[in-house]
Amino acid sequence: MRGETAVAWKPALVIFDCDGVLVDSEPIATRIIAAALTKAGLEMSGEAALHQYLGGKLTRIKIKVEEDLGIELGDGWVEAIYEKQFAAFRAELQPIPGIVDALDALDLAGIQYCVGSNGPLYKMDVSLAVTGLHERLEHRIFSADMVPEPKPAPDLFLHAAANFDVPPGDVAVVEDSPPGVRAGVAAGMRVFGYGKDSGVDRLKEAGAQVTFENMADLPKLLGVGG
Repeated sequence: MRGETAVAWKPALVIFDCDGVLVDSEPIATRIIAAALTKAGLEMSGEAALHQYLGGKLTRIKIKVEEDLGIELGDGWVEAIYEKQFAAFRAELQPIPGIVDALDALDLAGIQYCVGSNGPLYKMDVSLAVTGLHERLEHRIFSADMVPEPKPAPDLFLHAAANFDVPPGDVAVVEDSPPGVRAGVAAGMRVFGYGKDSGVDRLKEAGAQVTFENMADLPKLLGVGG
């Protein structure tokens, strides 16, 4: 209608993946996974593991490797991986550059946000605490362990949105992996693909409506920054 101005879309809720979006953990985590897989007989570099397993749930990765190699990795394999990752996190882990400013912008705009990760809660307790993010995100952390199926199924994102009583169409998902992007799309949410580690092309192919490589750009993309 003449004289009307289009209103830019703004989310009522932003769901952030944790690894690779809030904390710069993916290169560290996949380096350790690659070393463990190489020891098990599946020779793999950290770069290859990052490409193949980015965004995957470690218990599901274990099952697939066991099927592919026809071996048993043992009941304690996942826990041993996490123990090594946690030690490396405490020594090396940093928040994603620009994420604190992005969260500050959402607070200033009065927009709710939370975490939705395939990782277990105890892993996020470590990674978010080490990077100084846990206190501001406490009681807003959702794990795939809370729902029937992990990403790329939409269960986790729908569960998180329901906890805030926000319909899917009013939710923005910030993801760095193809499985996470597919989960957001399947949930009917608007997906912002952060391509620093995985590359924006893979995220576009998975269905991300918006892609970017610098977290400092996120507030403006969400309609809350200058």
